[in-house]
Amino acid sequence: MSLSIEAEPLPLRIDRDGTVRVGGTRVTLDTIVGAFLQGAAAEEIAQQYPTVSLGDVYAVVAYYLRHRAEVDEYLAERQREAESLRKEIEANLDRSIIRERLLARRASKP
Repeated sequence: MSLSIEAEPLPLRIDRDGTVRVGGTRVTLDTIVGAFLQGAAAEEIAQQYPTVSLGDVYAVVAYYLRHRAEVDEYLAERQREAESLRKEIEANLDRSIIRERLLARRASKP
């Protein structure tokens, strides 16, 4: 039996919004790397996200470990974008409408 050693394609893709996702799933690179950095084993990550195969989890973690600076910069940029969006939403949020809804809900309960 001979063993064929060849490179396999990386199971990452960039969607139309610029988000890096794992294979054909909706699971993001952020999610896998975040779980890994919090100490989760690849098996735990694959179990938590069953649409991602164990092999793909290992491949993504290996990619992260080999390209840590680039991935960390990507993750930092995503965090900055999320924070900016959160601030924009909060600035445009009319809290009085939410308060009125909550008060109306409370008043309708027996």
